[in-house]
Amino acid sequence: MNVVVYTKSGCPNCVTAKRLLDSKGIGFEEIVATEDGINYLAAQYPEVRQMPQIFIQGQRVGGLAGLQAALLELGL
Repeated sequence: MNVVVYTKSGCPNCVTAKRLLDSKGIGFEEIVATEDGINYLAAQYPEVRQMPQIFIQGQRVGGLAGLQAALLELGL
């Protein structure tokens, strides 16, 4: 499974999302977003309001709540 997690420094939800993935044994690529990276995400996905932003198999599932829902849907 290809999982990419866009995070930012000092983000408690980012830490929780990474811990959740680790607890499920799911490997992921972490990209620490700079201000430019966050602006790029916001331009591509105008509904983005928070970090982390998580992509599974190239599809954005959203933030921490989206990750939790996606993992439930996948039976993980």
